[in-house]
Amino acid sequence: MKNANEIKFLKNRSIVKFEGEDFLGEIGIDGRIFKALTLARISVGVISQQAIENGISILVHESDAEKAVACLIDEFEAERKSGKVSQIYSINNVSVIGFVAEDFNKVFAELARNNVFPLLLNQVAGENRVNIVVTSSQDEKTKNIIESEIFKKPKTVHLAIIGHGNVGKTLIEQVLESSDEIKRRKKIDLKVVAVANSKKIAFNKKGFDANWRDEVLAAEHSSDVQELISFSRENQLENLIVVDNTASKDFVKNYHTLAENGFDLVSSNKIFNTLPIEEYRKLRYTLSKNNRRYLYETNVGAGLPLIDTIKLLHLSGENITRIKGVFSGTLSYVFNNFSLRNDKFSTIISEALEKGYTEPDPREDLSGNDVARKLLILARELDLINEFEDISIQNLVPESLLSVSKTEFLSRLDELDEEYQKIKENQEPGHVLRYVGDLHGDLQKDKGELDVKLISVPATSALGQLKGSDSIFEIYTESYGENPIVIMGAGAGAQVTARGVFGDILRVSETK
Repeated sequence: MKNANEIKFLKNRSIVKFEGEDFLGEIGIDGRIFKALTLARISVGVISQQAIENGISILVHESDAEKAVACLIDEFEAERKSGKVSQIYSINNVSVIGFVAEDFNKVFAELARNNVFPLLLNQVAGENRVNIVVTSSQDEKTKNIIESEIFKKPKTVHLAIIGHGNVGKTLIEQVLESSDEIKRRKKIDLKVVAVANSKKIAFNKKGFDANWRDEVLAAEHSSDVQELISFSRENQLENLIVVDNTASKDFVKNYHTLAENGFDLVSSNKIFNTLPIEEYRKLRYTLSKNNRRYLYETNVGAGLPLIDTIKLLHLSGENITRIKGVFSGTLSYVFNNFSLRNDKFSTIISEALEKGYTEPDPREDLSGNDVARKLLILARELDLINEFEDISIQNLVPESLLSVSKTEFLSRLDELDEEYQKIKENQEPGHVLRYVGDLHGDLQKDKGELDVKLISVPATSALGQLKGSDSIFEIYTESYGENPIVIMGAGAGAQVTARGVFGDILRVSETK
């Protein structure tokens, strides 16, 4: 005896469509269809009437489709001549999935999230049973989603990791190490099915394992988003997430296309969120229209729960009046050490470079642009329409060294020493230097004031007590007054950033 909850799965079917203006509801139509098809020895699966389309749909085996259309054309010849029946034709390559579910709406919502929209739906009243017809190119995916919803099987989430540098490779290792535990605890089966860099993309439908590097080296597909979209369709992959671990200005141009093709987005790449406000809003519209999510907690503060906190405060109606802090782990290390030690400024920069805290060209950190981008991202979380050019940025590199080569810059680092030694000595007693981002002004208006600059603060203050390469963020609100919400901790590093990205992946997966 079959289990009542068993999913019925029939492939190689066709829908015969029977359309016309005035025959719906006419007595005897169904009987004539059945009789004609029975005489032709054609087995009929489902009959469904669509009042909106003025039509009837009949399900038959694919091998009978042509014959079914021909015999119905003969049976309704008079009605075709009079115009009552406008056309009779078949839609091939479809599959039927029958199942019992107490909450159809949840099942259909999950199907819609994965861009599956049944061609035909036939519900058996009083039995909680429904038959749906989908194209054969989506039938396996549909079956997987329904099974996951009805039998509470682990939900398979397919990940495409773009960028396998420090953060990307660390993330892949974290996913592989944690996947069994996550499957057991959260009923989520994470599979890394694509790994790409700027040149090549590697695919593995079953999910990469510990040998993923070898497969990436052997990859033959060029790194193209259309290749990824085609792969996901051909293999009927559900619950798709693209993870952007690059710093690429080019890859962010694909976000719209990915959202339109069923992918949610997780990104440690800051670039999209600092593009002109028109682009920023256009993506939010695309995401909303396609019921997609885009999470980027690591854009500011690496693994710290900063963006999420600001979003929650803002959505709850809390009036945020100021956000101030040390946004750069690199510059945190530089000024925390320079303030406390007697070493020259150039010595601290060289040390940070050797430890891998700075970019290969330290001017990228010292320019303040990275801090400015992070500050702009937070401003936009408050619905401010500031642009990058609105930010006042104090560049820490002397003008004479801005346009020289990296090699020459590094050889002339000691030219910074005199100026920064003076700044350090001219502070009030008990003060230290910090390079801060500051969002202030009337944040209820369209734009806030954004400053990125070197300041002197009391060593006993929250900013002044910062250690190592930690970041700190002070969030001032109307309710908290002069006492800010302080979020502090490791604000940089591949392990921390990858763990933050992983957290975003899990949050998207749990809401799928």
